[in-house]
Amino acid sequence: MENVGVLREWFGRVDSNHTGNITAPQLQRALAVGNLDFPLSIVQQMIRMYDFDRNGTMNFEEFLALNKFLLKVDTQPEVYPKFMPNGKRKVQNVFSALERGRGFLPLDDVYAALVKLGFSLDSPAFYTVCESFDKNKMGMVRLDEFISLCIFVQSACNLFNSFDTPKQGRVTLDFNQFVYCIIHNYHP
Repeated sequence: MENVGVLREWFGRVDSNHTGNITAPQLQRALAVGNLDFPLSIVQQMIRMYDFDRNGTMNFEEFLALNKFLLKVDTQPEVYPKFMPNGKRKVQNVFSALERGRGFLPLDDVYAALVKLGFSLDSPAFYTVCESFDKNKMGMVRLDEFISLCIFVQSACNLFNSFDTPKQGRVTLDFNQFVYCIIHNYHP
């Protein structure tokens, strides 16, 4: 990956304790410097998505995986056969291509962006998700809101795929599995 040195330098500055790991508040502050204002709950979800060692923080390798999700094309579309047929495209690039200098995407463009990223949601699911991430309830989504929305949809996709082992696009959950899903996404 190009720019690994730049990313390592950035990570080192964010890792103010020099532990080799960054916490959600450290990542949140660093993203805010770049005008990406995420609630702490979304930053925590970003870390959970790529916290491969499950220690609640993000090391440099895990950070690279998050960066790849946000900025790079995933060349392994077989990981998401039902939901990501073309592989993941650059989240920020898709937003920028549709934003046309407005600083936001109207909901029709949010839907088009999600389709370009390979996500497929029906109308009720799409509008429910948008309603949750449109902070101002104006039918417009800014870049940080769009990234948050994509993090949520990707997390949901990952969780769904963990239960959809035959890759049929349907799952049946018993109560214990349902509780697992709820607690996996609920963090007071």
